[in-house]
Amino acid sequence: MAVKPDTGYSEGSIRVLKGLEPVKQRPGMYTRTDNPLHVIQEVLDNAADEALAGFGKRIKTTLHSDGSVSIEDDGRGIPFGLHPEEKAPVIELVYTRLHAGGKFDKGKGGAYSFSGGLHGVGVSVTNALAKRLEVSTHREGQVAHIVFSGGDVIEQLHLRKLQEGERRQGTTVRVWPDPKYFESHALPMTELAHLLRSKAVLMPGVTVSLVNEKARDTQSWQYKGGLRDYLMQTLTADPVIPLFEGEGYAQNNDNFAEGEGAQWCVAFTEDGQPVRESYVNLIPTSAGGTHESGLRDGLFNAVKSFVDLHSLLPKGVKLLPEDVFARASYVLSAKVLDPQFQGQIKERLNSRDAVRLVSSFVRPALELWLNQHVEYGKKLAELAIKAAQSRQKAGQKVEKRKGSGVAVLPGKLTDCESRDLSHNEVFLVEGDSAGGSAKMGRDKECQAILPLRGKVLNTWEVERDRLFANTEIHDIAVAIGVDPHGPNDNPDLSNLRYGKICILSDADVDGSHIQVLLLTLFFRHFPKLIDAGNVYIARPPLFRVDAPARGKKPPSKTYALDEGELTAILDKLRKEGVREGAWSISRFKGLGEMSAEQLWETTLNPDTRRLLPVQLGKLDFLATESLITKLMGKGEAAARRELMELHGDAVEVDI
Repeated sequence: MAVKPDTGYSEGSIRVLKGLEPVKQRPGMYTRTDNPLHVIQEVLDNAADEALAGFGKRIKTTLHSDGSVSIEDDGRGIPFGLHPEEKAPVIELVYTRLHAGGKFDKGKGGAYSFSGGLHGVGVSVTNALAKRLEVSTHREGQVAHIVFSGGDVIEQLHLRKLQEGERRQGTTVRVWPDPKYFESHALPMTELAHLLRSKAVLMPGVTVSLVNEKARDTQSWQYKGGLRDYLMQTLTADPVIPLFEGEGYAQNNDNFAEGEGAQWCVAFTEDGQPVRESYVNLIPTSAGGTHESGLRDGLFNAVKSFVDLHSLLPKGVKLLPEDVFARASYVLSAKVLDPQFQGQIKERLNSRDAVRLVSSFVRPALELWLNQHVEYGKKLAELAIKAAQSRQKAGQKVEKRKGSGVAVLPGKLTDCESRDLSHNEVFLVEGDSAGGSAKMGRDKECQAILPLRGKVLNTWEVERDRLFANTEIHDIAVAIGVDPHGPNDNPDLSNLRYGKICILSDADVDGSHIQVLLLTLFFRHFPKLIDAGNVYIARPPLFRVDAPARGKKPPSKTYALDEGELTAILDKLRKEGVREGAWSISRFKGLGEMSAEQLWETTLNPDTRRLLPVQLGKLDFLATESLITKLMGKGEAAARRELMELHGDAVEVDI
């Protein structure tokens, strides 16, 4: 008789990860793991922050023959004295502790006014994922040297006096990334060169160089013309009007901190691939974010104002932001005092105030320019109007193909006004009360709401011809305009009524169950919608934190997706000097508790919401099908139990 293994769950089963152990256990949570570029970028960003603060004019990156990378700057150098509270050298804390760094010091006279490194897990992640990391800092007439391996100190801090001919200040970091944490140990040279070049563009007068020891090659960049020169060199087509460039920064402004603002250069072309690059405090935001939304908002409102002033809009044509933005190429560099990024790799800016910040400078500047150059303004208006007419024609064609035999739309569907597929989205909302808030808070132009009553039927083993017996599923299919189909079918998607189908449920266990049931429905009976990238999951927050005014900053409200984000927000408030308990925390029990305004601000507004696209990921269709059979199949209780025993300890339970 086989002996059953001991699966006891006791106090000794709990493991606490300390120091940099969480990074080594789950590196993908902190950085990209396809190659080491992002961990090298963390070091580069620190050097760039020194230059941004006005303390450096040179950044040199060297690719050594032994596979290591070094980054040298002439900034102030990292302090190496003892930290007053931690009683350890500051240089050691910066590289071995998560959430430690000079970027948090936002008080008066802080080390960095504007910086991209705000999560405090940057170079400590680089250190954790490196076989070896050496740091030398020149400061206060001395040179400090310390060596790490896998995040641990292997050569203690050593100090010596500056020798004659040595630079007086600056930092050199040499990193040997550990290949076991990355799919490929090779750095993508094109991306690295582009990253270094962009730093030079955004910091006119700073020389950025790349030395490749193997190839015996050196590249160097220094741009005095800034964004304009860069954009002109990168465009693949001639602009229809001269480049529009400008900058604006807050001064004596009640809404924004001193020095916050943006610099931009925009080109409009009739053909060619648009060039779009944005940065926040020199950090490249490849996934865009709220600063880009502010640029779009400013451009659109300025052009619309010009079109209305000169009565240029033909009858029956409605101008939308994408009509103006469709042919826009731009380089945008924003300065934000306290940027909030989505995810640790900082690819997307989430700061809600950045929309108003950038728009408030771009709109008046473009309005003035257009009215000073009326002929160019008319050319730009003509380009936007042409795009609007093409979009409306495409929408009408889709409408005609529907014919008159389509089933009547469900009565509880609150439809949107637009018929533009790429613009429209429908939210499948849990419950009538949440549906009511969503109806009031939505954008009527392009957002539709379909409230669902109770939990949707588990359709994993339901035959296709029996689906419409269920009212909720019948309403979903009719509302989206696509009939149920299989993975190998070629369904008619021409009647699809919405480009985005968004599942919106409570941020609790029941809400997650509804998500799973709806995802099961789409994967089993509407797989082509997942293939085409039409299905999304909306992620409403669980908490709201109201903080009092502090210094020049007005009272603020911040939303947290989960307990982890809540902890980070409270830590940040403490760092800003907010008294413990001076803030108030509200927990949303469900969507029905949120007002229409809150629902719009956190979950419906395209500029500030979090929308998760549903994709197959690394598993193929058959492997995903097998996994969902285990989860949703009626006769799969034993397989589900085995799955829970294997992976149950990975689940976080919020009680």
